[in-house]
Amino acid sequence: MATVYEIRVQGRLDKARQVWFGSMTLSYDALGNTVLRGPADQAALHGVLERVRDLGLTLLSVRRIPPDAPE
Repeated sequence: MATVYEIRVQGRLDKARQVWFGSMTLSYDALGNTVLRGPADQAALHGVLERVRDLGLTLLSVRRIPPDAPE
């Protein structure tokens, strides 16, 4: 089972851009930043982070979500 990660980037990406991030879901926090969340092994996580870099997005945080955490 892949680990679930939450990645926050500055600003609000259009929901249509979710396809750029594989199995990650795209939502927004109270400050209007984009939250990507979903399962990823190490290779997939690095791929998402490379995409964030390649798109010139400002990375705010990367967080591993414990398996027993509520949605």
